[in-house]
Amino acid sequence: MATAVFLQQLISDPDRLNCLVEEAKELAFLHGLVMRTLETPNSSEVVTHAPFTLFPSLVSKAALLQALAVQTHFNTLVDKISQDPDFLEEALAGTVQADDFTAKLFDIYKQVQQEGRTQSIVLGLNRIDYMEDPMEDGTSSLKQIEINTIAAGGFGVSDRLPEVHRHILRSVGLLEESKSVQDTNRTSRMSAALAKAWELYGQQEAVILFLVEEFQISKLTHRCIEKELWNRNIPVIRRKFEDVYSRGSLDGDKKMFIDGLEVAVVYYRYGYMPGHYTEETWDARLLMERSQAVKCPDISTHLAGTKKVQQVLARPGVLEKFFPDQPQVVEQIRATFAGLYTLDMGPEGDRTVAMALADPDQFVLKPQREGGGNNSFGEDIVRILQEVKNDQRRASYILMERIRPRTGQNILLRRGLPVKLSSVCSEIGVYGAYVRHGGEMILNEAAGHALRTKSIEHNDAGMIDGVTVFDNPLVI
Repeated sequence: MATAVFLQQLISDPDRLNCLVEEAKELAFLHGLVMRTLETPNSSEVVTHAPFTLFPSLVSKAALLQALAVQTHFNTLVDKISQDPDFLEEALAGTVQADDFTAKLFDIYKQVQQEGRTQSIVLGLNRIDYMEDPMEDGTSSLKQIEINTIAAGGFGVSDRLPEVHRHILRSVGLLEESKSVQDTNRTSRMSAALAKAWELYGQQEAVILFLVEEFQISKLTHRCIEKELWNRNIPVIRRKFEDVYSRGSLDGDKKMFIDGLEVAVVYYRYGYMPGHYTEETWDARLLMERSQAVKCPDISTHLAGTKKVQQVLARPGVLEKFFPDQPQVVEQIRATFAGLYTLDMGPEGDRTVAMALADPDQFVLKPQREGGGNNSFGEDIVRILQEVKNDQRRASYILMERIRPRTGQNILLRRGLPVKLSSVCSEIGVYGAYVRHGGEMILNEAAGHALRTKSIEHNDAGMIDGVTVFDNPLVI
């Protein structure tokens, strides 16, 4: 492609490269592609450009279309799992014995189940991540990395990146390439689902509560979502777990109030890692889950996104349980699965341990965590499995086939990172939004796509920890 040739020319002309990089950064500021800094995460007086690639990265059209086409089926699958207590209990039986965090989530789930669900409105905002796995014939196969059902990020300020990339491509004469960089309207479409849930709640004075963290480096992204909601005359407030614990309450009908405001929707932007919780914040999570407020996600949908559930879904016959008499849907979903293997105690888990120890470079060891930077590779797999192979702790992990994705070259622009040509690989993320009211699916759509890119020097990924940057697909 012309971009690859141009990159090679550009790297040999440092003056021109530096001018183009400065232009890209200035465009990022001009279009609002900004974020707070790690040094001052709670201040908007000091900001930097969000991390991004100088040029969009190559993605096959077939892979992107495949990921978009299957998204509504994944939305339906996640929703069906969340409504199946027998499946969740069986799938997570070993995990809750081995992983304290999953066990605490499951305890809340069981309590809510026993008390009876108070809210029939279900809202899901998720992101399914994929990589392109190159084939010997030169094509590629789309392989799923994970399902994110809580605090799915990557939209908001990053929606402005296509404008930056189109301008950069045009400025260097790559006019045809600039036409393939498309807007996806991720924020407006994800926000529309939040708005629909609020509307169904049926109380005009009630608010949407963003459950946020103390250190809010991503607050400007949240503001993009809030702006969409305020434009619809939907009031939004931001509160932390501690605020809910100290000032939140339920009335006799289990309506939720905080600071005198009725809460129609709780949108979790936090709460997906063990470090997010204390004894008090676990109580706050329970209070919200017991309430009539619509939760995004509710506790059962949170559990549906665990790595263990992802692994169980890959077993023969499991997808058929959720899509009886729909073989084409089953085929579409299953076509995206990489190899997934249990580490539960027993003969099957023993075989997985032996397989991983014999050739660790072919696998990824995944704990039940979200947020990036949690997976183990190579010798770290050996170290961990040698330590836990004979006890229940191993069931807190799953093993996944390691994907060797399509690679390319690009320049990663991040504050403090030297400007250089890097070998990179990308993850395709597809966003899903759905709203169900009782037995009726009111809304179910693919809400756009995103690309996140990293240097191949890094095994794991993560935006906040400085590994991954925002990108756009240049479709081939």
